[in-house]
Amino acid sequence: MTRTTPPRPDDIVAAFPQLAPLARTATRLHPRPGSPSPQESSVGGPLLWPAAEPWPHCEGTHRVPAVLPATSPADVRLLRGIRAAARARPPGARSYTPQERAVLARAGAGRPCPQGPVAMLAVAQLYVREVPDLRPPEGADLLQVLWCPFDHPFDRPFDDPFDRPWGNMPRTELFWRSATAVGEVLTAPPQPPAIQYEDYLPQPCLVSPEQVTEYPLAAELDPDLRAQVRAWSARRKTGAEPGSAYDGAEDGYYDWELSVAPGWKAGGWAPWSFTDPVPQYCRACGCRMDPMLTIATKEHRADVHSWIPYEDRAAANRDATTWAAANRDAVHPDPATPTMITVGDGYNQQIYACPAAPDHPHTALLQ
Repeated sequence: MTRTTPPRPDDIVAAFPQLAPLARTATRLHPRPGSPSPQESSVGGPLLWPAAEPWPHCEGTHRVPAVLPATSPADVRLLRGIRAAARARPPGARSYTPQERAVLARAGAGRPCPQGPVAMLAVAQLYVREVPDLRPPEGADLLQVLWCPFDHPFDRPFDDPFDRPWGNMPRTELFWRSATAVGEVLTAPPQPPAIQYEDYLPQPCLVSPEQVTEYPLAAELDPDLRAQVRAWSARRKTGAEPGSAYDGAEDGYYDWELSVAPGWKAGGWAPWSFTDPVPQYCRACGCRMDPMLTIATKEHRADVHSWIPYEDRAAANRDATTWAAANRDAVHPDPATPTMITVGDGYNQQIYACPAAPDHPHTALLQ
């Protein structure tokens, strides 16, 4: 289904022509739950993986907090099925059955942490024909992204005094290939015996790629332009109600409504959040890297709806009302998280790639 992002509520280039040279296109993926095939772009779907090629395994150390046992892909799928069944029942009859509660209790007991290599999980598969903001190496037309479903250290742009010994997000691996050269496809890839969190198993989603135009966050602008944009943004949000998205935020209106699109996307500008922007450089050649893929927790902020596609607005408003009325319990998942992934405490995993050589090692940050 086509997804159409509404025009931005303000023409920022008309207000600041200096931003025009900074415009970048991004391809919003708009993942929505479905049953993708290996021949389609997807999030969490089956990969067009050669049957003769070994499936990637993570050889690193895997640990989990003692207070939060690991789970398994099979248990996660079972739990999600039970929750979906409860959600489909008439209002007032959505509580779990005794049998369902017994399954929930068993699954909640957890799984032992694996001691050896862990099979990686498919996160995304993107065909260049559908995602024009990808920059493939010569001869490639398909990007496949996998990750280890356990936290690993990542390349931080700052010293984190609160760093946990097991890291903060899954470790990703990227594979470029030619779809026509795959031949026989692997139909039953190995599954990890355990995963650290339920949120690290993507729900299979079809995608509806759409190109949009982005501008850098205010923090990435030169100081003079940043000051002008922030002053303008503050004026545009004048009259915001206390507690709204823009109350007390100088650059919130520009950052959240006009610059960087939320959600899963390829290309564009980076969604910096709790850190100041820091350039990323290729470890192989020293070239400054570009944002390549944003693996997002949410498709939109709860208090900023202008990025929601026209086609999803009625459902998003209805689902959000139902979800809030249900006190956000496990039976009524957040409609803004169709992939059911949570990165960190609700952030994004930003993957950077070398523009000079896409097959050089990538970098991933929590943003």
